[in-house]
Order: sequence, then C-alpha cells, then structure tokens
Amino acid sequence: MERNENQLEGRNAILEALRNGRDMEKLMVIKGSAEGTIKRIIAQASKKGVVIQEVSRQKLDELSQTKNHQGVIAVVSAHNYATVEEILEYAQSKGEPPFIVILDGITDPHNLGAIIRSAECAGAHGVIIPKHRSVGLNATVGKTSAGAIEYMPVARVTNIVKTMEQLKKQGLWFACADMKGLDYFDTDMKGAIGVVIGSEGDGVSRLVKENCDFTVAIPMYGKIASLNASVAAGLLLYEVVRQRKFL
Repeated sequence: MERNENQLEGRNAILEALRNGRDMEKLMVIKGSAEGTIKRIIAQASKKGVVIQEVSRQKLDELSQTKNHQGVIAVVSAHNYATVEEILEYAQSKGEPPFIVILDGITDPHNLGAIIRSAECAGAHGVIIPKHRSVGLNATVGKTSAGAIEYMPVARVTNIVKTMEQLKKQGLWFACADMKGLDYFDTDMKGAIGVVIGSEGDGVSRLVKENCDFTVAIPMYGKIASLNASVAAGLLLYEVVRQRKFL
C-alpha cells in the first residue's frame, strides 16, 4: 500500500499539529473514547471546525501505517486553506476584477486537482469548496494539480450560498454550469465573476443554482450528453479568459 504522507497518527503528533494551526481534512477517533488526551484533541478539533468521525478500533487498525495509532488518526491537508477575503485581496493586488471558481460538491480528488490546475493556468484568483460533501486538499489533489496547489488559493467554507451572497455584495456575478443554460460563448462573462461547477453526478444543487445570476451550457454534438467536471471547468474558465483578454 502506498504510504499517505498526509496521515498523522498518535495523540502527541495530532495535538502538536492542532496547536500549530495545521489544516485538517478529518479526524478519526476510536468509538466511545473521550478520556484524557483524546478529549482534548476532540475539543481543539471541534473549535477549528474539523470533521470528526467515530470509528471502530478495527477500522483504525486497518488504516494505521505505524501500527501505533493510540486511538486517533488525522488526515491533514496537503496545503493550508486560504480565506475568501484573501482571495479578494489577491485579485485586488493584481488590479483585476475578481475571478473565482466555486465547486459545489466535487468528490473526486483527481477532478479537484485538475480544476485547481486549470484555474491557476487561466489566472483565476481562487477556488472555493464546501467543508462537507466535498473532497479537500488531500495528497492526491496535490499531485494531480501538478504544483498548482502551491499558487492557487483554495478556501473551504461551511455554506456556499451564504458565501455567494457575501461575494455578490462585493460586485460578483455568478455563472452556473448547467445543461439547460445558454451556450457559454453567447453569455457575458466579463467583469467580476464566479464560475460555479457542480458535482460529478448531480450537478449544481438547487439552492446554489437559485443563487446564480445566469446559467451557461456547453453544447454537446456527440452521443454522450455530459463532460467530466474538470473538462467542463477548463472550457468555462478559458471562455472567461477569452472575453477578458481578447474581446
């Protein structure tokens, strides 16, 4: 089995990571154990909004790489998260209207890594993902992004809709990728824009879609009716580039 460099095991190592502000994808603790150090770990992780899972000892034993997990395993992020404010500040520092990618429930780490790579290449200022029902910045995402994870700010938020409402107050418009939208090259995607891409299976969720200003579709001419999420994202991001730079 390939070793996961982003997996921490043992109480002291995980407490130290929490104290140092290391971003975590999830914390797994042995079911029914809330004494001493584990209680402190759970309290600190909860305060930081880390996803906490209670699992059986057998599950921890299977996942353990050191075979000395002491009842707790954490998966830390391959890179620390940015804030939404930092993404806006990054756009401002470049003297450009904000160009943000919002991902509503991408669960495949290869897709997330590829989208982060496309976003960086297209000159986007940041990517926003939800804390729940989404893959985070794990080691596979880092590898698939081909280094882009080091340069592209990624924010993880509790509520995508609320985040969109706050960004609208900053002047952003939101284009939602949806098969029933207008052909993407017939829509105005200049100015401060957020491109919203949905999950691989279900697309953009209803509430998120209702908070978008317009929907854009990629026309299909073959027998298959949809594109992979990362390919769709790449096409839409480069339409923003075309309209910003060449129109």
